Amino acid sequence: MFFKIFFVILLIILDFFSKKLVFDLIGLNSFIYVTSFFDLAHIHNYGISFGLFSGLMNHWLFVIIGLLVIIFLISIYFKARNNIEKWGILVIIAGGLSNIFDRSINGYVIDFLYFHYQDFYWPAFNFADIYISIGVLIILYQILKDFNKRNKYI
Repeated sequence: MFFKIFFVILLIILDFFSKKLVFDLIGLNSFIYVTSFFDLAHIHNYGISFGLFSGLMNHWLFVIIGLLVIIFLISIYFKARNNIEKWGILVIIAGGLSNIFDRSINGYVIDFLYFHYQDFYWPAFNFADIYISIGVLIILYQILKDFNKRNKYI
C-alpha cells in the first residue's frame, strides 16, 4: 500500500510542477509552437473538463464536488475485485486530486497540452486529465477482460 500511495503522490507532484513551469514560462493565453499539430499553451480553465460550466459556479463548489467524488472513488477502491481495477482507480484519484489542488489554490486549473489539426481543435488539457483518462481506460480494459472470460464459451 505504501508504494501505491507514493505513486499517487508522485503523479500529483509531476502534475503540479508541470503546471508551475507553464505558469512561469508561458504567458497567459499564449501558445508555443511544437509541431504542426501540437502546441504548449497557458490556459486557465474555470470550468470542469474542457471548460464545461465555466463561469456558472463558484470554484469552491467544484472543489467540494471533486472531493465528494474522490471519497466515492476511495470507497470503490476498497471494494475493487483485483489489482488492475485498484490501479485504475488510484490513477483517477491522482488526477482528481491534482486538479482539485490546482483549483483550490488558484481558483482555476491550468491546461497546457493543446492538439489541433487544420481547423479542428481539441480543448487544452493537463497531465491530471491524462491520469483520469488512463485510469478509466485501465478499468475498461479490466471490465472487457472479465466480460470475455465469463462469455468465452457462449
